[in-house]
Formats: sequence, structure tokens, C-alpha cells
Amino acid sequence: MMPRRDFLSAAPLLMAGAPQAAGSTGPSAYELRLIEMRNSSDDELRHTQEFLGTALAPAFHSAGVTTVSAFRVSIGPGSPTAVLLSEYPSFGALAGAAQKVEGDASYRAAYEKYVSSTGRVYERESVWLLEGFPGFPTLKAPKRLEKGSHILELRRYESPNMVTLERKIRMFDTAEAAIFERLGMQPVFFGRMVAGDRMPNLMYMLAFENLAARERLWRSFGSDPEWKKLSARPELHDSEIVSNISNWILDPMPFSDVR
Repeated sequence: MMPRRDFLSAAPLLMAGAPQAAGSTGPSAYELRLIEMRNSSDDELRHTQEFLGTALAPAFHSAGVTTVSAFRVSIGPGSPTAVLLSEYPSFGALAGAAQKVEGDASYRAAYEKYVSSTGRVYERESVWLLEGFPGFPTLKAPKRLEKGSHILELRRYESPNMVTLERKIRMFDTAEAAIFERLGMQPVFFGRMVAGDRMPNLMYMLAFENLAARERLWRSFGSDPEWKKLSARPELHDSEIVSNISNWILDPMPFSDVR
């Protein structure tokens, strides 16, 4: 068995009761992993980025995972933190990929080398599993820039209960995501958390060319007439359906599929 600190060790247990079969054609299943580190002489971020790029991402791709993306938190809680995003056609497929990776001898050797290096390589990790929205069921990678890469914004909306969470999801599906796209914001994925902390909540990711573009587009969104009309409805006001908002600004790692 892999050591308990293996990035994938918990996935088959978490998915043992998943309702979807591996061949499901429903919304995608997403796994988000936040790998927390410390600023220290051990250079945890460099070691972790090297491991993700040279061992974990190739092992994921060999296991049939088509989208594997990794980011560094540039603005947000817990920095330095790496964020790993992977997409699957179902939760059953997620569990199957995890088992394939854990049985990959090259990956096992690379992992053991990574965790046995001098000093610490990371402190702890959080695992969040999400299901895509009906209206935005699969990941949509932004078009590659001619130079450089996008910045990504990961946002989490907590809701008071499942009824208000479903109301917010319908709001995205029927209008809000389309406003993002019309204004030039680039949604990457939307997902309802099915396993993780601070539930019930939803998470989504947007891509921007740079921080200046992000600020300009959020200002445009806040003043958009369609958004103002939508958010003015009492049952859709943030005070009724969103209890807390968290966000992270992310920079893609060189090997990331979303960049």
C-alpha cells in the first residue's frame, strides 16, 4: 500500500458509495486538491511542483485522465499552496483512475523519492469532490494565450442549506454563467461539492488574461443591467442564498492543461 500521505490514497474509499457508474454520461466529476506548504529552506513548493509535473500528472494521463491542471496560489489563504484539478466522466471513473495510479510502479517509485527527500515536502492536503452543474456539465479550458498564461480565479460560495444552494446553482445555470461569457469572462468549470468541508457549497473557476482584466471585467459585471435585474429578485439576493464567499487567485504551473 502507498503511504497514507499519498495524494490519491483516499479516493477509492471516498468513492465507494458513489451513485454514478464509470460509464456515466452525466455531468463531470471533479477532484480538487489543495496541497499546503510552508516557506522554508526546504523549498517545499519547488519540490512539490517538480513531483506534480514529472510524476503525478503523467501518471494521471496514463490512467486515462484527460484534464490534469495544477496551479500555485498567488493571492489567497494558506500560501504557499498548490491546487491540483482533475476531471472525470463520473465518480466511478475517478475511483478507477486512482486505483490505476496507485498501481503504477514508476509513480510509486517517484512518490517514495519525493517524500523521502531531505526535509519536509508539504504540510497537509485537503480533498474536495464536486459534480458539474446541469447547465455547465464539463470543463471548458480557456484558449491558450500567444504569450504567457491566464490567471485563474477559484471561488467558493457557501449556502445556508441545500435549498438555497440549489437556488444559486439554478441562477448560474439559467442566467449568471451566460452573463460571464457575454462580458468576456471565461468560465472553466462549475461544481457542487459532494465531499469536502464547509458544505453545502459550490465552486467555480474563471480565467482572465491578467489581474487588470479581472478587475475591469468584475466591475463590468457588477454594473451590468441584466445582472442587476437578476440579483434584485428577493429570492436570489446574496443575503438569502450565499452565507460566505472565498476566492483564490492562481497561476498555472508550466505543465498544467488549463493555463
